[in-house]
Amino acid sequence: MGEPRVSILLPAFDARATLPVCLDSIRRQRESRFECVIVDDGSRDGTSALLERAAAADPRFRVLSQPHRGIVESLNDGLAACRAPVVARMDADDWMHRDRLALQLDALDREPRLAGVGCQVRIFPRAGLADGRRRYESWLNAIASPDQVRAEAFVECPVAHPTLALRREVLAGLGFRDEGWPEDYDLVLRLLAAGESLAVVPKRLLAWRDGPDRLSRTHPAYALERFAACKAAFLASGLLKGSAEYVLWGYGGTGRSLRRALLAHDKRPSHIVELHPGRIGQRIHGAPVIEPSALAALHGRPLVASVAGETARSLIRGALAALGRKEGVDYVCAA
Repeated sequence: MGEPRVSILLPAFDARATLPVCLDSIRRQRESRFECVIVDDGSRDGTSALLERAAAADPRFRVLSQPHRGIVESLNDGLAACRAPVVARMDADDWMHRDRLALQLDALDREPRLAGVGCQVRIFPRAGLADGRRRYESWLNAIASPDQVRAEAFVECPVAHPTLALRREVLAGLGFRDEGWPEDYDLVLRLLAAGESLAVVPKRLLAWRDGPDRLSRTHPAYALERFAACKAAFLASGLLKGSAEYVLWGYGGTGRSLRRALLAHDKRPSHIVELHPGRIGQRIHGAPVIEPSALAALHGRPLVASVAGETARSLIRGALAALGRKEGVDYVCAA
């Protein structure tokens, strides 16, 4: 079949129930010049036999079997076996549209400066899908350009990890790591911190399964406080690197969580911006609470806007733009 254009990196652990649909969606790809590197991470439910049959029937599927070691080790072991210039992530409980690989490879061919691209998602099953997940899906699918990816990076992970197709040389240079927080978010933030550009193909090309047994719902590394710790680490080494103090806009649940996480890096708010008139003039943990109009006197102080709603973030961005503040340089929006 010749050299593959793309390597699909697919870890699997006890995935017998969902793998058949996943593998069928890969076989049906319009771009047929792929290899699928599947890492069987010590499965006990019949996954191994299923994968052996798939590899015997189609030489494009390669199976690496190992004792159970976890997602990060599985991804790194699989990455080392990938041969193509582009590595596309995939999870064993999802399925991809038949045009996914072709469209992502085309996007990378057209934009050599991009390190990688994701795609839009359709979360399933839809029955019983919580309103919060629907809002998250809408937010995620509104992101397309590299500037949008960068601007939204501290709100949530701006690219769904199983949609990523990355240039292998870039991904191999970083690898996956276990820092006690989500390895996928960690990878995206490291890519952006290294100056790499990511974009999103504006089509729904991945069906992303949601359910109580998904790793992101069960593993302690995906708890909300670990996301805050991840954001804080990258903010401390990025926007806040040269300053022990910053201005915090917003002191709801997200603002309080991020403030606590940043304390671990000796970063403290010098001022807290609030709209609630009852808080103006008070002090929170020693920081005076100010209204937005007082920001003009704090030019040069980095600012973290940590609010949960898209509407509130939009208003904050407008107010800071009016003050001449540049996003990503003078401030970031987080959640």
